[in-house]
Amino acid sequence: MAENVLASTTVYRGRIFNVRVDTVAFPDGRTGTREIVEYPGAVVVVALDEAERVLLVRQYRHAVGRELLELPAGKLEPGEDPLACARRELVEETGYAAREWQFLLDYYSTPGFTTEKMYLYRAAGLEAAEAAPDSDEFIQVVKVPLRRALEMVAGGEICDAKSIVGLLVVGTGLTGRHCRP
Repeated sequence: MAENVLASTTVYRGRIFNVRVDTVAFPDGRTGTREIVEYPGAVVVVALDEAERVLLVRQYRHAVGRELLELPAGKLEPGEDPLACARRELVEETGYAAREWQFLLDYYSTPGFTTEKMYLYRAAGLEAAEAAPDSDEFIQVVKVPLRRALEMVAGGEICDAKSIVGLLVVGTGLTGRHCRP
């Protein structure tokens, strides 16, 4: 059952996301507030080379205070096509371009408080290109056999949600699903 928005106020505008507070009417007639992080969405890429090794990126994540091993990913620009973003992010973060692209699925990362929708792609036919990470990204590319990457998920070595989802989707062969409206 939907909640009706009675009022909405943006309380923070940032470079990466905005925060708004909505006053809503619940189905039982009571009212309350919802704090929403507005984020334009992102892409995640499972890039596999000819030896079925997946490209992972190691980078420090300040929010959790440690380095993580992740799939290449990045924020959509307003109005940007997700596939175009995936192509851009793969080159920027890994220094590889791909000849073959396959949409796998899309999903909401954390629908309890953010609008973020993730678009997952599989990339193959990799060719060397020039990496161009953002000025605040310090990335090391790591190639790991897909089977080993799945073991790393099971063993807690890969622990961010987008990478877990991406690797499990590719590992199980699930493809072609869009979130229904």
